[in-house]
Amino acid sequence: MENYKLGIRASWITIIINIILAVSKIVAGILGSSNAMVADGVHTLSDILTTFVVLMGLKISSKEADDEHPYGHEKYESVFAKILSVLLLLTGIFIGYKSITILINGDIKIPKSIALITAFLSIIVKEGMYWYTIKIARKIKSISMEADAWHHRSDAFSSVGTFVGVLGARLGFPALDPIAGIIVSMLVIKVGGDLYIKSVKELVDESASKEMLKIIKEKTKSIDGVRGIKDLKTRVFGNKIYVDIEIFVDSNISVKIGHDIAEKVHDRLEAEISDIKHCMIHIEPFQK
Repeated sequence: MENYKLGIRASWITIIINIILAVSKIVAGILGSSNAMVADGVHTLSDILTTFVVLMGLKISSKEADDEHPYGHEKYESVFAKILSVLLLLTGIFIGYKSITILINGDIKIPKSIALITAFLSIIVKEGMYWYTIKIARKIKSISMEADAWHHRSDAFSSVGTFVGVLGARLGFPALDPIAGIIVSMLVIKVGGDLYIKSVKELVDESASKEMLKIIKEKTKSIDGVRGIKDLKTRVFGNKIYVDIEIFVDSNISVKIGHDIAEKVHDRLEAEISDIKHCMIHIEPFQK
């Protein structure tokens, strides 16, 4: 619940900042005659939408397990992260289309200084928002919030491209303004594509990382009475991991002692590895 509150607070802070920033960019783009800045403002508006999606994802995934969802709701995180990635892709395509249209039609104007100043301020603000959000996302292990953080950074990249384009246009190369919009769109599309692939992997019960498997094996073997590991299976479920492990125990011990050893493995794994939500321990007789 504490993680949920932390995520909600961070999301609302970024929403407020983005509303102010989006309005500033669009106004600056219109007053400053910069197509790249208007596109950048639209990109920031998409940030507001995606953060609202993150809020929904945090609310649903933080719910306790119930009869219909006995394993919990963590996988909804991946669903909402997938939605965010699609929004990023659509935003990138929109920005690119508008910029290419302007470049082909030749309807290019020389941007004013207000667009240049706003682009510079946007770079600073959006990069700060990225670091703030990614820090919270990694702390609470939220993939949808991590996706939102990368959306902030893609907006910072967008503003970098806008700044370069506006500056170049004011220095006598007006075509750089829409060209900057095209470059920005490519960056946004790449980030969206990467996040889409990551969210899909989490939806298909991919195994935990090799590093995590190594940690699980080491902690299991350190338990007194464990004679070895026969099999280990893991699956990523949203931001949590489920573990199925078969351990060898002495074939001559009682069922009670074997059960106690399995309990020790279970308790240590769940207590010492915060990413593990549940583990199932099976015992097998060890014979020389």
